[in-house]
Amino acid sequence: MTIIKSITSYRTAVPLKKPFKTALRTVTVAEAVVVHILTEDGRSGFGEAPPTHVITGDSLESIEFAVELIGAALIGQDIRRREVVFQKLHAAMIGNTSAKAAIDMALYDLMAQVADMPLVDFLGGYRRELETDFTVSVNSPEEMADDAAGYIEDGFDVLKIKVGIGSVEEDIRRIKAIRERVGYDVLLRLDANQGWEAKSAVRAIRRMEDAGLAIELIEQPVHAKDIEGLKFVTDNTMTDIMADESIFSPKDALRVLQLRAADLINIKLMKAGGIHQALKINTLAEAYGVHCMTGSMIETKLGVGAAAHFAACQPNITRFDFDPPLMLKEDIVPGVIEYDGKTIRFPEKSGLGIDSDLFLKRLTGRSE
Repeated sequence: MTIIKSITSYRTAVPLKKPFKTALRTVTVAEAVVVHILTEDGRSGFGEAPPTHVITGDSLESIEFAVELIGAALIGQDIRRREVVFQKLHAAMIGNTSAKAAIDMALYDLMAQVADMPLVDFLGGYRRELETDFTVSVNSPEEMADDAAGYIEDGFDVLKIKVGIGSVEEDIRRIKAIRERVGYDVLLRLDANQGWEAKSAVRAIRRMEDAGLAIELIEQPVHAKDIEGLKFVTDNTMTDIMADESIFSPKDALRVLQLRAADLINIKLMKAGGIHQALKINTLAEAYGVHCMTGSMIETKLGVGAAAHFAACQPNITRFDFDPPLMLKEDIVPGVIEYDGKTIRFPEKSGLGIDSDLFLKRLTGRSE
């Protein structure tokens, strides 16, 4: 048996190289709660949850409280009985998806260690590497064009452009400035982060289509709860529309899929409550013939890496948005994934491949 002995949380904070701006917020420091699950046989599993008030409603304090409460329900459980463990995890509290995701990651890390397999292989092993896009933070058209050109010089050929702040006219100027700088060999994706109204979104997207700006997809153009508006945009434009903040649970996904309210779905572990639920969302999407992207919040290699292990194992997940660790001034996580420019590879070690002794020293501030 592999019995859960303790569940502990730690706070981390890593500065970003440059402020990250979206229609919802501006981030300068990647704050997070790291979860450590220790088993009675001495294994360590890790997970991460950032506070994303404007999306998940979670704060550092609420995540820590939820980890403590959920942890009490899991102490003494055998992780090999996975359905029992995950049922207890999700029944312990309503909501609190970020805390659940962090615990879920740590559980999957442990389960893959018991199986003596890298997590990506434990989950299915469809890919052993993938390529991420890079996100252009929302700023003036000139600054965004400069940033985009710099990311292309760094070897990225897919850019995710944040829009939704200010007028639609300003957003169109932003996209035109970027397209003029990077040319048409670069794939551009837009993310409005709920920043548009349905009718104005349709007008803006049609203008971009008529101008030949060649946008691959547009993510969450309208408010998360406006599913009818999301469907209106999807039905009245040629560009693929992706649902993000509208989908937290499998039930949310089913509603969007049944209404054909979006062409694509963005699965994030922090919204879904972890890998266990994310797998269900992807299975539903695949049944409806809808491809998915997997992304993240502003997280370290721990949270992003767990999402990458999940995404790599699923053939229906065809787009990857895993650039946040590249935005950080410091890499505090030993293991999980390795970056080679836009390419992400997975270590051969079991689980998430974390050097637990080194990581715990960093989390507790002890000298190495």
